[in-house]
Amino acid sequence: MARNAELEKIIRPAVEAAGFEFWGLEHLAQGKHSVLRVFIDHENGISVDNCAEVSHQVSGVLDVEDPIKGLYNLEISSPGMDRPLFNEQQFARYVGEDAEVKLSVPLNGRRKFKGTIEQVEAGVLLLLVDGEVYEINCHQIDKAHLVPKF
Repeated sequence: MARNAELEKIIRPAVEAAGFEFWGLEHLAQGKHSVLRVFIDHENGISVDNCAEVSHQVSGVLDVEDPIKGLYNLEISSPGMDRPLFNEQQFARYVGEDAEVKLSVPLNGRRKFKGTIEQVEAGVLLLLVDGEVYEINCHQIDKAHLVPKF
């Protein structure tokens, strides 16, 4: 996670300077096939042209800073309907919505939870799963995303 924080420090200003909200990033280091996926958002939505514009900005910054050794593919994307959740503030925006959460360490013998976001406060997520509320430390969340309703 520290690595992603370093990358965010470099990338966030370029995204915001282009007029978009930096939503989060994933760095999937897989040898020669590494991927740096940057999620952007805007109140009017995200178009392919927006992604291309941000890609150009971010590429320039990454070329100068060179924070990733080796080859990688840069992807710029909207968070979409099943938007990933990266921080406490994002969970708080979606109180009442359903989310899937995967933990880095087990809680009560399990690592995967699917339920309703009840509350987020002081680094703790309250997730209602099958009638039971789980208190999940936000620092223990490996991955999380909303469950879209159709």
